[in-house]
Amino acid sequence: MLFIFISTPYCVSLSIMKTRFTFFLALFFLAFTQSLLAQYVQVNDTYTAQQLVDALVDGSCAQISNITFKGAPNRKSSGYFTNGGSTFPFSNGIVLSSGYAASVTGPNDSLLSEGGTEWLGDNDLETALNVSNTINATILEFDFVPFTDKISFDYIFASEQYLTSINSQNQCNYTDGFAFLIKEVSGSAPYKNLAVVPGTNIPVKVNTVRGEGVCPSANEQYFGGFSGPNHPINFNGQTIALKAETDVNAGSLYHIKLVVADQGNNLYDSAIFLGGGSFRNTTDLGPDRLLATKNPLCPNETITLDATTMNASGYQWSKNGAELPGKTAPLYTVTSEGEYTVAIKITATCFSKGKIKIEYASLPPSQTYTLLQCDENNDGITNFNLNLATEIITNNNTAFTVQYFVDSTDANLNINPIVNTTAFQNITLNQQISARVTNQYGCFAISTLTLLTSANGLTNPDPQAKCDEDGIEDGLTSFDLTISNAQILQNLPANLQLRYFTSGADALASINPISTPENFINTAAYNQTIYGRIYNGSDCYSIIKLNLIVYTFGNGFKNEDVILCEDNIITLDAGAGFTSYSWNTVPIQNTQTININQPGSYTITAVNSNGCKGSKTFTVLPSAPATGAIIDIDDFRGNNNSITITPQGIGKYEFSIDGKNYQNENVFKDLITGKYTIYINDKNGCGNYSEVIYILDYQKFFTPNNDNINDVWRIPYLSLLPKSEVLIFDRYGKLLTGFKGTGPGWDGTYNGRPLPATDYWFVIHLETGRTIKGHFSLLR
Repeated sequence: MLFIFISTPYCVSLSIMKTRFTFFLALFFLAFTQSLLAQYVQVNDTYTAQQLVDALVDGSCAQISNITFKGAPNRKSSGYFTNGGSTFPFSNGIVLSSGYAASVTGPNDSLLSEGGTEWLGDNDLETALNVSNTINATILEFDFVPFTDKISFDYIFASEQYLTSINSQNQCNYTDGFAFLIKEVSGSAPYKNLAVVPGTNIPVKVNTVRGEGVCPSANEQYFGGFSGPNHPINFNGQTIALKAETDVNAGSLYHIKLVVADQGNNLYDSAIFLGGGSFRNTTDLGPDRLLATKNPLCPNETITLDATTMNASGYQWSKNGAELPGKTAPLYTVTSEGEYTVAIKITATCFSKGKIKIEYASLPPSQTYTLLQCDENNDGITNFNLNLATEIITNNNTAFTVQYFVDSTDANLNINPIVNTTAFQNITLNQQISARVTNQYGCFAISTLTLLTSANGLTNPDPQAKCDEDGIEDGLTSFDLTISNAQILQNLPANLQLRYFTSGADALASINPISTPENFINTAAYNQTIYGRIYNGSDCYSIIKLNLIVYTFGNGFKNEDVILCEDNIITLDAGAGFTSYSWNTVPIQNTQTININQPGSYTITAVNSNGCKGSKTFTVLPSAPATGAIIDIDDFRGNNNSITITPQGIGKYEFSIDGKNYQNENVFKDLITGKYTIYINDKNGCGNYSEVIYILDYQKFFTPNNDNINDVWRIPYLSLLPKSEVLIFDRYGKLLTGFKGTGPGWDGTYNGRPLPATDYWFVIHLETGRTIKGHFSLLR
């Protein structure tokens, strides 16, 4: 067996060093030496390897041989300890340390980081825990031959690495630990580690068993706690007393290796304390059968304990510490609770012991119960929710479970249970069925359940009717079902209760009740039947029907937009067929129609024959014909001229340049030179506006040959802009002539002499401020 300890490679900082006793406190403790010694573990580090093994092994039930020891080169790292009257859990035993054994004794007033770097580690330790670079290894090894098929030992792991505060979080990434390794000498199997967290394969180490401190907690139920300054041992923390055990082959030779070592460097020592005589051969009688572990025996149940051991020459059974006369066989049958032990004689001096504690659980109560169910057609046959009887049968003990059976024999054999317990239909009047009640330990008793029916003779309450006025006319709205309670329960016994359901089947089975009857939104639009179950406990006395009716105002009452032309009067009509009207005018008007001459919002609230209110708003929008327009002309572009019309007015307009074809777009493109009439029409029918415009352009050439065809170069329609000016230049930039918008144009002469055929340039300054430049050709 191998113990492995791993300590951090980080040096401890002054901020986390344990506070040592002051000089005056030391004098005080010296004055009471005998009293103080009784508080701490005491260590004798003079024990030989043989003595250490003798202190660890219980009796002579194993042949021990080949004992070896390796530890600190200059001082002893192992020893025999007693608890010195302290609270340390083991009264005595052996200790193996990665430091010096004498230093482990309390109080906890210094940080143990002992042993030099010349003190080497151990390869088996590194292989066992998959680590490297171990140092300060203490090793105790021996061979043994067990006489029984099971061995065990008790241990406590303690370490300086159990810290509640430290400057470096890296401390959590390194861990002291150990392993207790065992292997059969003749076999090829590797070492098996016995020192693991109970019920797992996780080795017990600082980071696998610890309380909440600088590092997160882990398996805290196995952590003994952080140590105070007056702790019995000089370590920062320790585990609780743990047990390691394994099955072995009696008569085979095994090798055990116990190793303690630091890992990385020689700081932060750890130790393993092994209970004196705790390495023993034992006999396994099985797990304790306890109430606390939820596996006790049931009344009248027996269990046979088997202590059969190879080479045993005698057995003696005891109960609660007293021998049972004549009970000397390897098997013993338990019929009552108690602590049973067996002493098995293997040799004259070797006795193996086994122990088991047996407790009995009590049975659930066995009685006769009744379940009363409503019967809508009063024929005595109905569906029962058997689960309603469970609370009565178990007396609300949630640790009990109940199964129902038609036949009592099936109930005892636990076969053919009733499957549909929420809707079981009786086959006879006052039928009796069996209830198998099982407690949390598997013990059961049989009770009888009689199924009775109740006549359904109550009158249904008045329907509840409401208008759907939640803003969405979908036939769904909120009802307060409880306002019908008084009518339903009138003249009935005061102890009866009422619960509502959305289906008759649910009411009969008493499942899925409406959780908030004060604010129930119907699930079927416009008309729904709700079922009320009148009951007392699990018994049903009657089921009634409550009709829910949802009225609506009607989806046709929708908001409208209405156009009001300037200086006109229009009539707003809410429609006929309503019982009342109310307009939001000042003063309020209560008529179907109103006449208005002003834009705005006009809301009518009407009430229909079901008393439901509806509202709609007429939004009256003003409109009028255009009063004018801003017309942007982009001309002098050949056949690609365009105009953009910006109307002036409050209406919504469409546009045309021929009075026939209208468009929403206010831009007209690809226009030639000429006269145009712009039409602006109000889409709402309030009138139109028109205006004449001209698109200008220049001639690309002219032929001044006196044939009266194109003899003069001029700008058509420029006379409409009389203040405009035209300047003509030759190719060299010389000004040849000019004329105003009303001028006759240019005849191709300069100072009365004809100019040659070629290209000439012009600049037009329109009175609008726009300037156009270009050139044209004179042809002869």
